[in-house]
Amino acid sequence: MHNKTGVSLRDQLDDRNKILVLPGVFDALSAKMAEYVGFNAMFQTGYGSSAALLGMPDFGLLNSGETVDNAMRIIRAVRVPVLVDADTGYGNPLNVWRLVRDLESLGAAGIFLEDQVWPKRCGHMVGKDVIPKDEYITKLKAALEARQSKDFIIVARTDARAPIGLEEAIERGKAYRKAGADVIFVEAPRSVEELKKVADEIDAPLVANMIEDGVTPNLSANELLKLGYQIAVFPLSAIYGATFAMRKVLTELKNTGTTKDARNIMVTFKDFNQFMNLDHFVDLERRYA
Repeated sequence: MHNKTGVSLRDQLDDRNKILVLPGVFDALSAKMAEYVGFNAMFQTGYGSSAALLGMPDFGLLNSGETVDNAMRIIRAVRVPVLVDADTGYGNPLNVWRLVRDLESLGAAGIFLEDQVWPKRCGHMVGKDVIPKDEYITKLKAALEARQSKDFIIVARTDARAPIGLEEAIERGKAYRKAGADVIFVEAPRSVEELKKVADEIDAPLVANMIEDGVTPNLSANELLKLGYQIAVFPLSAIYGATFAMRKVLTELKNTGTTKDARNIMVTFKDFNQFMNLDHFVDLERRYA
């Protein structure tokens, strides 16, 4: 896809003996950091994008255009696959079709598409509801037909666990797999036993969503692999860490008029410019001078 390097997301998923750990990224800077520390793929989080772009919660406030625009910036900033949280597709099957075309043309590696009623909310918040199974399958089929390459991964997510129950969530997962989804994501199981039941009953590559302090037990990637999962998403770790550090530094500045005692949680001017590849742009400037 475009000038991407490394191994495609499809190829990374082919090894059923390994688990793919996807950090959640919310802008170009967080994406560059995830690539810098060595991740071979990443996940554009809707929750984090809503927070970073709008300063608002993951409550159906982010729209399709904002998601695509953020994806463009993130995908351009890195050379590894980016899986994009596409929420519910922001409308009907035609909207889903267009969204897939737009994201694939930008170089996205795939999408998460969920079965919540719009406006949706974070999968670990209360008050969720889901659309009828057949209605979701038409949206899923639109996504599958819209993609130009089988390397573009479609992850079918169901939020049925909370409003309807685990059995219905598992049945939906099976139906979505039968309809052609590449990967199945049952959101917000409430125990290790529920995570195991999902993995035992759904014959497909599976996603586990590890939100710190969410309703699902926070397990390690290796623990999830042993349960039968192939993708572990940690969507909010980076934005929670960044928020903590910003709050600490800015509180120090407000209270003391200096950041001297917060320098231990800050990078240096030199390090940051190096991370931004400043020398490359200085060389470019010289070349065109």
